[in-house]
Amino acid sequence: MERRLPEFGSTIDGPAVIVPTPHEDERGLFARLFCPNEVADLGIAFQPVQTSVSRNPMRRTLRGMHYQPGEWAEGKLIRAARGSIYDVAVDLRDGSPTYLKWCATILSADNLASFYIPRGFLHGFLTLEPDTDVVYEIDRMFERGHGAGFRWNDPAFSINWPEAPSLIGERDRNYTDFS
Repeated sequence: MERRLPEFGSTIDGPAVIVPTPHEDERGLFARLFCPNEVADLGIAFQPVQTSVSRNPMRRTLRGMHYQPGEWAEGKLIRAARGSIYDVAVDLRDGSPTYLKWCATILSADNLASFYIPRGFLHGFLTLEPDTDVVYEIDRMFERGHGAGFRWNDPAFSINWPEAPSLIGERDRNYTDFS
């Protein structure tokens, strides 16, 4: 496994792209996508306790920008199991030198990479292909009623999305601006 910086946006301490080392032979490919010891060797302390999936039939579906505040904060490891996404994290950590800055990466079923997003960050993504499945590994159990978010195109963040979304759910569409 290898740790890389996200390719787009600001350099922010915490988020990381994790790229597995695939092994190929005549049968195809095998790669370890998560190993707590290998991830710890990359300087990331992450233990998933819950795994979720979002299925997105349409290209340019936007989900975000979501977070769990305070004691309900979640660290996430995001992966595209099918298709591809432009995956974004925004720093909401109080006192961080990169507060309100964003970073992003492209995750795809082909590149096998995952995006580690620590607690204290907003998260959202835009599908780049139809029929995209996104797998979330989360470091705490989800508790209903504590989800929050801000508008995907909030000027406080100035996220550089690769294209405009064509589908946004009602909840995400109705989030307010940060300020």
